[in-house]
Amino acid sequence: MDLTLVVMAAGMSSRFGSLKQITPVDEDGNFIMDYSIHDAICAGFKKIVFVIKEEYLEVFQNTIGKRISDKIEVCYAFQKIEDIPLSLDISKRSKPWGTVQAILASKAYVDGSFVLINADDFYGPKSFLAAAKFLRENQNSYTYANISYAFGTTKSLKGAVKRGVLTLDGDQIKLMIECSIDEEAGKIVATPLNGKKPFEMEENHPVSMNFFAFQKDIYEILEEYWENYFKQDESQILENEVLLPECLNEYIANGQITILNQPSKSIWLGMTYKEDLHVVKTNIQVLKDEEKLYKQHLWEDFSGNE
Repeated sequence: MDLTLVVMAAGMSSRFGSLKQITPVDEDGNFIMDYSIHDAICAGFKKIVFVIKEEYLEVFQNTIGKRISDKIEVCYAFQKIEDIPLSLDISKRSKPWGTVQAILASKAYVDGSFVLINADDFYGPKSFLAAAKFLRENQNSYTYANISYAFGTTKSLKGAVKRGVLTLDGDQIKLMIECSIDEEAGKIVATPLNGKKPFEMEENHPVSMNFFAFQKDIYEILEEYWENYFKQDESQILENEVLLPECLNEYIANGQITILNQPSKSIWLGMTYKEDLHVVKTNIQVLKDEEKLYKQHLWEDFSGNE
């Protein structure tokens, strides 16, 4: 089974202050996603789809595209504000419609099972191996996996972060609540973005970092949810985004899909704020120097069997 990696890279990076997806994290100018792609290739993935804004195409092709085009099949999908299923005045909207639209933009380039990740997160090699194993062994329709992380391994030293807080029933995810999470008076407080009441959580509570292992039948679910979103009142349509966790929650609740929780055994690194960049660079160098997970020059003499 040939597996595809779908990388969501059309975000605005407002809190980081620049386009963090293409911010170098090592001396060779590699981005965080270089490391994810490296790990995916080593786990047996054969194709990558970058979901980007069309105006970013040239910079992607001239940087990461050049580095990997001889190592894995590369495709570019565009997430566009105007790609919606009805006629609507969108002149006042400045950003795309959210993660559901981002995944749907990749559909034409995905032939089978795939893994979805954020461009600006480092997930670690064991996570890609676990996701590939799941997709090769899973035989059940509408059954997917989320590679989760303990919240404490994903927090920023700078301030609040957005995470999908998971509610589990055994190894099944029953609910994903998108929250802003911060520390207040020594306690970890999660504030749901949907307006629900804040709640306390532990450092080891599992959270989703948008690392999903999907079969292709997820596109049916996403298309239905996408179409239904645009049947709302126009003001609601224009103000909100079509978010993957909300979509998945709806279909988990009605029993149409199953999502299994698979706790990651890898380190996670990411950049929410500018101050996180130094932490990421330092930790990646440690992974090279001490743990020998990567060569000093990531793509030098790369064979895919590192």
